[in-house]
Amino acid sequence: MRPVKWKTVLGFDFGVKNIGVAAGQYVTRTASALKPLKAVEGIPNWSQVEKLIDEWQPDAFIVGIPLNMDGSPSEMAFRAKRFGNRLQGRFAKPWYPVDERLSSYEAKQYAYQSGHKGNFSSSPVDSVAARLILETWMNQQD
Repeated sequence: MRPVKWKTVLGFDFGVKNIGVAAGQYVTRTASALKPLKAVEGIPNWSQVEKLIDEWQPDAFIVGIPLNMDGSPSEMAFRAKRFGNRLQGRFAKPWYPVDERLSSYEAKQYAYQSGHKGNFSSSPVDSVAARLILETWMNQQD
């Protein structure tokens, strides 16, 4: 078993208009969805990201990588990796990729079960997807 070196991690579901965010406690392996970040062509307002980091003091970042169903990288996968590299470069904390295939689908199913009406443009589930991505990563760390 790998020794626990992190307490708090932030997870991201990268998107070109919205970037879902979740905060996770590594010890309990639980995460909570936070308010998503608005993005322009995948670029967030970095001052908002800095505020998140100041508030949560994460030890690492987890970024969902949207692979194609056959496991090959998609164009969005390259953009998500670039986002992870930018997080690491700006905030000097490591980032780790997670295969996020079907996380948005799973987040929408969870939302429907919770009473979501289905208008994901006005009420996105990006941060729910970020929570699922983060919990997946934490549960794989044995």
